[in-house]
Amino acid sequence: MSTLRTDPGTADPDALYAALVDAHRDLDEAASAKVNAKLVLLLANHVGDLAVVREAIAAARA
Repeated sequence: MSTLRTDPGTADPDALYAALVDAHRDLDEAASAKVNAKLVLLLANHVGDLAVVREAIAAARA
């Protein structure tokens, strides 16, 4: 079983942040929320480990 990785996981965190911000550019609140929901589901599927996803959910709610 894996654990949630919270250390920086990208060589270019600024580019990652910019990509996330750009994904919401020109979207209204509902469309932005839909993009977030889809992104969460896609990334959770990519992670694939339910325990890690649960850890991430708990960390995000904290």
